Amino acid sequence: MNELESISQSSKSWPFVEASRIISNAKKANKKIINLQTGYGPSGLPHIGTFGEVARTTMIVNAIKSISDFKVNLIAFSDDMDGLRKVPDNVPNQDILETNLNKPLTAIPDPFGTYQSFGEHNNNMLKEFLDRFGFIYSFKSATDLYKSGFFDEQIINVLENYDEVKGIVLPTLGEERKKTYSPFLPVCPDTGKVLEVEIKNIDKNNKSILYESNNKEYETLVTGGNCKLQWKVDWAMRWIALNIDYEMYGKDLIPTFQLSSKICKALGGKPPENFFYELFLDQNGEKISKSKGNGLTIDEWLSYAPEETLSYFMYQNPRRAKKLFFEVIPKSTDEFLSHANKFENQSLEERTENPIWHIFNGKNDIGSIPISYNLILNLVSASGKEDPKIILDFIRKYKVDINNQSINFINKLIKGVIKYNKDIISDKVKYKNPNKDEMVIFNDLIESLKRLPQDADAETIQTEIYQIGKNHKFENLRDWFRLIYQVLFGKDDGPRFGTFVAIYGVDKTIDLINEKIGSKN
Repeated sequence: MNELESISQSSKSWPFVEASRIISNAKKANKKIINLQTGYGPSGLPHIGTFGEVARTTMIVNAIKSISDFKVNLIAFSDDMDGLRKVPDNVPNQDILETNLNKPLTAIPDPFGTYQSFGEHNNNMLKEFLDRFGFIYSFKSATDLYKSGFFDEQIINVLENYDEVKGIVLPTLGEERKKTYSPFLPVCPDTGKVLEVEIKNIDKNNKSILYESNNKEYETLVTGGNCKLQWKVDWAMRWIALNIDYEMYGKDLIPTFQLSSKICKALGGKPPENFFYELFLDQNGEKISKSKGNGLTIDEWLSYAPEETLSYFMYQNPRRAKKLFFEVIPKSTDEFLSHANKFENQSLEERTENPIWHIFNGKNDIGSIPISYNLILNLVSASGKEDPKIILDFIRKYKVDINNQSINFINKLIKGVIKYNKDIISDKVKYKNPNKDEMVIFNDLIESLKRLPQDADAETIQTEIYQIGKNHKFENLRDWFRLIYQVLFGKDDGPRFGTFVAIYGVDKTIDLINEKIGSKN
């Protein structure tokens, strides 16, 4: 047993906890390969929750590989043979989708006009996105696996156990749905629609079903893509057909997972190990939805912060519901940077508990970052500059020995902050007008700063600022710093002001204070 494997056994880090559980079961089953699955319903465009599931599962994959010799496979499965039940709000040419409702997604023309079908368009968006982040996965299309016959053996298994499967599902349905429910959803040869109809007869010998639609009887094989399984049965069938060992899913699917597990057992399979995560909410506390397009999009987050910060957001507390809106980006980014800056000085055991280990797969690819998101925001706001080179110059004057690895990350950070300030912050900033007593305090701050050398370090400056607060009898020095940020930056808090002054420069800071209070002298 290597050191990392030994450490992982007592680790509180959830990817290692899950990895250890999966490995233990794989050993008991004498498996050579471990398969993890992430499911994707491509009725809407890929959203940030889709990324979250793949990112978290990838963290478990990496943990398994680091502490075992198992071959690990991550399957990204697209349920693209599902019938489109409603038109998403966030796609163009909605009339195309409206006229093709209930058809498989891969049989509907692409409203974007770029691919042969709507399903193919959304699948490619998913793959392009996963590739963009460097995820390693095996993509599986339901349409391909149904039509190629890959699923036929397990579909016949469902037919052979038709009554038992139906008996598991029926108690969970309303009275009307019970009358017509069947595990099989035939694809009508005339309309191309995936039908939810009553099955009048099943023929196990011929592997066929008999049903009626629009006053016409049809007999169709259940194999070869002529039928789609109802998705709770499909999920269970897929676990067996793809030999799935582990799957994550949203909290809202707990009852479905439990039901599909019963179906899986009825089919002679073993349900995978599993992990449910809490849902992402928008700023109104509503669940983020692919069809609604509410909440932050992937591209919006990435336009304001580097991709690693999004991975950090996904890592932390997966079983705690999170609001996902613009204001979480600075906080999440600064927490990420704090963990990154600790990494190099930590022991191996401490590193495995650090989110950075799981984001970068055991290392720190960005090095130490001597500045925070909020501090860059203040530099952008105070300087009025939107040129990344100017902001980087401020940082380089403060910290001259930044390596190229860190500079690349800082450049991405600066560009994101500039855009965030322009799009999100600038219209919301409300500066406080200091009263006469507060003006006296700021004038004292100016005089104190004037006495400092231009190359004064952050700690020296911070000490001087503390002293001003003490001289003016602030019972809580946080109130003094809150006043500084309200007057100079139009916000209630921020990073250490001494660090800001050291980076921005003493003279420029004095000019900034005069600018904000000068008209009131």
